[in-house]
Order: sequence, then C-alpha cells, then structure tokens
Amino acid sequence: MIRLTVPAGKATPSPPIGPALGQKGLNLMEFCKSFNEKTKGIIDNTPVPVEITAYSDRTFEYFIKTPQTSYFLKKAAGIAKGADQAGRSFVGEISVKKIYEIAKIKQQDKQFISLEHWCSQIMASAKSMGLKVVR
Repeated sequence: MIRLTVPAGKATPSPPIGPALGQKGLNLMEFCKSFNEKTKGIIDNTPVPVEITAYSDRTFEYFIKTPQTSYFLKKAAGIAKGADQAGRSFVGEISVKKIYEIAKIKQQDKQFISLEHWCSQIMASAKSMGLKVVR
C-alpha cells in the first residue's frame, strides 16, 4: 500500500510519485495518465490523497479520496493557515452551512458514517484550527 497526496490533474513521474512507484516496479506513465484523467473534473492543484495497492505481478489499483478536511476549512474560511494556539485564538469564521457542505463531500470517502457524525468531526477540526462556527 502506497499513500500519496498528489495535486489534481498534475501527476508526473517526478518526485514524489516517481520514487514511490518506481521502487515497486510499477508503470509510472500508466498511473499518471489514469490519475490525471480521473481528476480532470477537480479544480487544478487541489491536493488529492490517493491509496495505491501494488501487486507482485507489477500491476496496481488505486483509490482516490477526498481532500483533507483542513483544506476545505481553510478554503471556505478564506485563511492561509490555522491558529497558532488552538482554542485560544481565532483566525476566522465558518458557517454551519459550509460545514454541512464539507460533510456532504467527505461522506463520499466512508458512506456508512452519518452526516451528523461528519459535521461534528468537521466542527471539532474547525475549532482546533482556530475557526469560530457561526450560523
């Protein structure tokens, strides 16, 4: 199992993809072309986590996940980074509606988790980043 974060539509055989797949003897160009094709509908340069399963016959399959929650929170709040001291200082605000929208996107990774659970996890992440949740 190889885990990487690759910008959407920007997979190339250079690091970090090249060394990670090359040491397993996998076809770099096949992965890059396929990944770029599958992520062409995502905004360019969005960091996309991908899990690659390499098999002994040098074939592979991969699963594209949704970007990290912190990426969505920073983008929705319009901030570059979270607070230096979580819970003590605030760097921005985020609405409950935006949290719900993020939860709908994140639910695609693990559909058996309820939206309410996702929302509570995202609110906790927002708080730890120094974001205040508003109505």
